[in-house]
Amino acid sequence: MSPSKDNKLTASVYIIIAMAVAASSDALLKLLSADYPIHEINTFRYLISLPFGLAYVVIKNAQRELFHPKLGWTLLRSSLIGIGNLCFTLSVAVLTLADAVAIYFTMPFFVAGIVPFFLGEKVGIHRWLATIAGFLGVMIMIRPGASVFEPAALLALASAFLYGSGQVITRQLGHDLKPAITAFWQVTIFTLLYVGLAVVFGTGAFNDIDHASMHFLTREWVWPSAFDFWLIVILGVSSALLIPLFIFAYSLADASFVAPFEYTSMFWAVLWGFIMFGDRPDSFTITGVTIVIAAGIYMLKADHRVSREKL
Repeated sequence: MSPSKDNKLTASVYIIIAMAVAASSDALLKLLSADYPIHEINTFRYLISLPFGLAYVVIKNAQRELFHPKLGWTLLRSSLIGIGNLCFTLSVAVLTLADAVAIYFTMPFFVAGIVPFFLGEKVGIHRWLATIAGFLGVMIMIRPGASVFEPAALLALASAFLYGSGQVITRQLGHDLKPAITAFWQVTIFTLLYVGLAVVFGTGAFNDIDHASMHFLTREWVWPSAFDFWLIVILGVSSALLIPLFIFAYSLADASFVAPFEYTSMFWAVLWGFIMFGDRPDSFTITGVTIVIAAGIYMLKADHRVSREKL
């Protein structure tokens, strides 16, 4: 039986759990980044996730739809999100978790900016106002031109743009494509991406750029200790869990209700950042993220109001 959009309480529980899992995974990734390259961590991580993705396809009896007519668009979507994933994880090696997650919150504004050009949809003035406010919040956080500016912030911003572009393609694909198919190809592309990076950078031959993000990318493959390997296994299982959590959340309630709960990841980012790394968000981060979250919630609520007025 397919779920109906009438259970807001259950939907909110699912999305809050999903954001806690996602932020906790980011914290583990940042912890492991001190000793292992990203291509090694995520090669193991997504090889572990891949069987879960395939099992989800089988459970949904969607095997015959794996090579559907819109496969090219599906692979492009997965590739954009995969590169966005890489950019975000590279930024996490340098930025505090709170800063990286806060900058990622600009993703809905990129969607708002891309939609009219890619899909030809009309975007209301409320979206443009929210987008401008959102980027103002980001500029406060990353402070370009200031002595404290960290170039890795641009990687976090690039990840938001790439994720946003992928979500626009998701809308282009329509509602006919089963989530299990989209999820399978996404984890497959992620796996291929990081295996490819491991082949290129695994020897450490290119590890000569003096920046933490680039060291995280180009560092030599080092076999993990038993404890660290189990942390990577946890990463893989958590990645597999995130797929159904997101799908269930957005299938049980309207997106305009569910999406604001994604901002709860900021709580976990700050908490884990403080517990594991002693990070304390400064006044610029607090001010910027407050503006971004307020703008995002305003845009989602305004979208919902406009949609209801059209009915």
